[in-house]
Amino acid sequence: MDTELLSHSAKESKTLMKEASMVLDALSESTDFDAQLMYAAQTSDLDEVKRLIHSIGITSEVDIHYNPDGLRLEFSSPAANMGDARLTIALRWR
Repeated sequence: MDTELLSHSAKESKTLMKEASMVLDALSESTDFDAQLMYAAQTSDLDEVKRLIHSIGITSEVDIHYNPDGLRLEFSSPAANMGDARLTIALRWR
C-alpha cells in the first residue's frame, strides 16, 4: 500500500489551511478590509477582490466566487491539477 499521495495531500492541505486562516484573520479583525472587500465584490470588481485577498500574503491559487449574499474562496495547491489538495471556505455577509 503506497501512502505517498495521501501524505503529500495532507501536507498541502495544511498549507492551504494556514493561508485560509490568514484570510479569516484579516476578515475578522478589520472592518475596513471587510468594507473594501464587500464593496469590490458587490460592484463586480473581481480584480480588486483578488488584489485585496492576495494583499494578505496568500501564495496559493485562489478561485474567488461571490454573489450579493457572500463570498466563496477555493484554495488549491500548485499541484491541484492532480487533485492533491483543495480547501473551500464560504462566507456570508447578508
